[in-house]
Amino acid sequence: MGKLRVLQPSELHGVPARIQCPSARPEMPGSLLLGLVQGSVEQPRVAFLDQPQPVSEEILALSGPVSPTEIFRFAAPCSGNACQHFDGTNCRLATRIVERLPAAVDALPECAIRPACRWWLQEGAEACRRCPLVVTESYGAAEIAEPLRVAADPETPVREPASLSLAGASTELSSQRL
Repeated sequence: MGKLRVLQPSELHGVPARIQCPSARPEMPGSLLLGLVQGSVEQPRVAFLDQPQPVSEEILALSGPVSPTEIFRFAAPCSGNACQHFDGTNCRLATRIVERLPAAVDALPECAIRPACRWWLQEGAEACRRCPLVVTESYGAAEIAEPLRVAADPETPVREPASLSLAGASTELSSQRL
């Protein structure tokens, strides 16, 4: 059996050339509006845009009196070592999300950044199944609020990965609509 090769984002048509963080701040360079927070205060869920939009003052103004991160999800090029969640190899936030949050969906949600997504490349489908739960700022009584706070805390310990496995991501990627 032949060895699988992981395609890099730059090798895929229409995909950002850099690895993307799917839970970025809107002020980060190269940030994109990735999704809208929908659902209820108790059960917020992110609905992903078919085509992410570059962040602009006009988009940020749409949030009205609340913070844009309360109603929007943003992506941006991964900051790597400049990020509190990055350990030099992996995104510990992605690891904690997979370890601590329940899956929100069975089928992977449509996602325009998946081929370049740090969480997908690192954790595969399990990260994607939890991604709709990740709301950057939640002040309500959301059932998922406490597990999200714990997962987002850089001090929360994570499992030690045996190795970064991208082969599964490549296999599943080939069967997904981009």
